[in-house]
Parts: sequence; structure tokens; C-alpha cells
Amino acid sequence: MDELRIGVLGADVSSLYTAAPDSLATLVFGHGSGADMRHSSMHSIADAFASAGLSTLRFNFPFKEAGRSRVDSKEVSTATIAAALEFSKQRWEGPHYLGGHSFGGRMAMHAVVDRDLEVDGMIFGSFPLHPAGKPSVTRAEHLDEAEVSMLFLPGTRDALAQSELLAEATDRVGARLKWLDTGDHGYKTLKRSREDDIFSEMASYALEFVLETSA
Repeated sequence: MDELRIGVLGADVSSLYTAAPDSLATLVFGHGSGADMRHSSMHSIADAFASAGLSTLRFNFPFKEAGRSRVDSKEVSTATIAAALEFSKQRWEGPHYLGGHSFGGRMAMHAVVDRDLEVDGMIFGSFPLHPAGKPSVTRAEHLDEAEVSMLFLPGTRDALAQSELLAEATDRVGARLKWLDTGDHGYKTLKRSREDDIFSEMASYALEFVLETSA
């Protein structure tokens, strides 16, 4: 795992590259609003994906790099994602996928649409379809503008993604939807109800998706 610096809007943010042996693709993956790239879940995702043959480039958004709690604006967030994607493309061969956990995934969607980014596909972990207790599909209105293959990996206990609404939104744009058994928004599971690790399950779906979309 290599720590690298990415230039964004006249400053630098930290990033971590986890290389997979005989890598099939690189996933540029942003963190959520409440955690940075070093959160245990982000580590677990990178490790599981590497075991499945997928390398990952994680990075900090500027607000976390500066130790702030308030998230960056959409403009700053999408600029950061665009810089991280370009950084990845300059250093590692494709295919290149883009995504993130929660806030990171939502901003990745906006980055592809607003900045016309070219990626081979998108992978969303715990896409925050709506605030907890306030079901809505407003945040999914721009999905069809992305015009790219998409994979959604929500937990069955995710309070920020009512199952019927997320299924409706993903069906509308022809995206793949794979539910992670007993997982909540932060990937915590009911361990006694699962036979495998949630991150390994995510990686298996991601690998299947990459093999289908990069052929």
C-alpha cells in the first residue's frame, strides 16, 4: 500500500493505492462524510478488492485533509474526484472505475455528469439515496445523465436507501443492484446471520461487474 499526494485546487490531499496482484482494473474510491480514507471500512474494502484482483486508489476530500467536519461544496468535491481519477490514469493502466462510499459515491456521480469524466463504470457503496427517515429519490435524478454502467452495493439494513425506492431508481437507468445481507449504511452486519464477510461479498460483486463491463 503506497501513500501518495494528489494536487487539488492549488493544494494537496493524501491518497492510498492498494495494488492487486495481476490487477484487472483500478477503482478510484472516495470516503463518506463522517470518515476519511483511513477508516477501517475503507481499509477493508481495499483489501477485499485487492484479493479479488481489483486495485484501489483512496483519497481524502479537502475537508477531511484539513481536519474539518463540514463537507466540501459540490464544486470542490467533484474537482477532487476529477483530480484523483486523472492521477490514477496517469500512473496505472486501465480500465478505470470510479465510485465511493455514501457521500463519496454521490459526489462521484456528480463529477461524472458535471465534469464529463470518462470511466469504464461506477461502483457505489451505500449510496445515500435520502436522509434517514425521509424517503425520496431526488438524489438519484441525475443518474441517467451519467451514461455509464453502474453497480450499487447497499446493505439490507441501510436507513439511507429504502429498498423499493433504490430498486426503482436503479431499474430506471439499467444499473446493477446487489444487496449486502444484514449490512447497514456503515457496513456493520448482524454477524450471526451471515456466513461470509460483507467486504468479500462486495468484492465478489465488483469483480463480476468489472469482468462484464471491461470485456
